[in-house]
Amino acid sequence: MEITFEQEYLSELYYKGNTSDKKHRFQPDVIKRYKLRIEALESADCIEDLFQINALHYEVLKGNKAGISSIRVNDKYRIEFRASKVESETVVTICNILELSNHYK
Repeated sequence: MEITFEQEYLSELYYKGNTSDKKHRFQPDVIKRYKLRIEALESADCIEDLFQINALHYEVLKGNKAGISSIRVNDKYRIEFRASKVESETVVTICNILELSNHYK
């Protein structure tokens, strides 16, 4: 799968390990796991492969987030993304890294 990033800070986290944006700062362990999850997305042949990796907790979101899927970084964070087909390749666009404790309050 090909990976693209919707926002610059998401790309910086993956390629540099930090961001120039002070609003999006994360603990080193979260960044490490974020990189591992992006690599897992890259290495998957298709979206269905994500169901087989239990640690990802892959899910298709519903409601106002319809059309977006997510995988877990750890117990507190998840990565939200959109998957689309471009010719014969799946393109995954990383939309957000979200802290779950804020999401469920």
